[in-house]
Amino acid sequence: MIKRMDAAIAVDIDNVTKRYGDFTALRNASIDIRDNEFFTLLGPSGCGKTTLLRCIAGFEDISSGAIRLYGQDIAELPPNKRPVNTVFQQYALFPHMNVLQNVMFGLQRLGKSDSEAKARAGHVLDLVQLTQLAERMPSQLSGGQQQRVALARALAPEPRVLLLDEPLSALDLKLRQAVRLELQQLQKETGITFVFVTHDQEEALTMSNRIAVISEGQLQQIGSAREIYEAPVNKFVADFIGETNLIDVDVKKITDGTATCLLPGGTKFSCPAAKGAHEGPGHLSVRPERVTIGKAKGSLITGTATRHIYLGTDMHIDINLQDGDVITARVQNSETANIPEVGDEVGISFEASAARLLVD
Repeated sequence: MIKRMDAAIAVDIDNVTKRYGDFTALRNASIDIRDNEFFTLLGPSGCGKTTLLRCIAGFEDISSGAIRLYGQDIAELPPNKRPVNTVFQQYALFPHMNVLQNVMFGLQRLGKSDSEAKARAGHVLDLVQLTQLAERMPSQLSGGQQQRVALARALAPEPRVLLLDEPLSALDLKLRQAVRLELQQLQKETGITFVFVTHDQEEALTMSNRIAVISEGQLQQIGSAREIYEAPVNKFVADFIGETNLIDVDVKKITDGTATCLLPGGTKFSCPAAKGAHEGPGHLSVRPERVTIGKAKGSLITGTATRHIYLGTDMHIDINLQDGDVITARVQNSETANIPEVGDEVGISFEASAARLLVD
């Protein structure tokens, strides 16, 4: 039985490495996941995020390091002794049991009486808004309803930590967007720590208290959605989270976290620098929505508008620079929006706070 020794930290991942033979799937990962937090592990397929989730669950042994749940090392605990439950991509509902029986099953395996299991199952079905479907079989449910049953089954034993391995990947876009809101609300109502795995940046940004970005088995950055988006630490994070322009610059000096550099065309420009950035060739990250299009004279950079991409609420405008690089600006559609014609020479500007010198 895990004792709640440190109420502030639910999952302490301490310098964890996982190897499969000569392949290192996860390298020296250290993360503190707080109690009652919606925490997301984000990265492309094969980056190690699901491996880390499986290590927390006990389905994989770690090669080195330690994982603690509420202060207790769980290396020797089998999966069924850990106060965690997992919701997988495939919901794996029992096809011969109705919704209520599916949710009751795990409780009965834990020794709960039928009356206790039924009462608890009824409560969690109410939480996920499926009370009216309690007698239906899995084959009679939509994908979104099956996902809720899987959630209810995982929540029923009242785990301290709920692990979710891309549980929305099988749902269509509109349903995914709706379920995101339900998951957020469910986490707040239950007070259970959620550890959510996804490769979808929008899911991570909209749902999480904090995000850990992982690439090729290595932790890149941990922070809130705003911190990750507004202040990426390197090119991978900037490029993976949302859209960004990576502008080639010549960095002349870095002083107290501020970089002075030359933009394409030779304009001197100063902006914040990520820790570890250096002098010489470098890259500025500037989000498309922070780019302003105007007259060439007096702008930071000049170029030629080459393409419009209509996205309904927004228009993306590609601007070719003389060195062949392309900068994209995102302009909100309105009657007063400044949309240059294809072939027009335009000026590009952005505030110092909108740019960030990155670590390559």
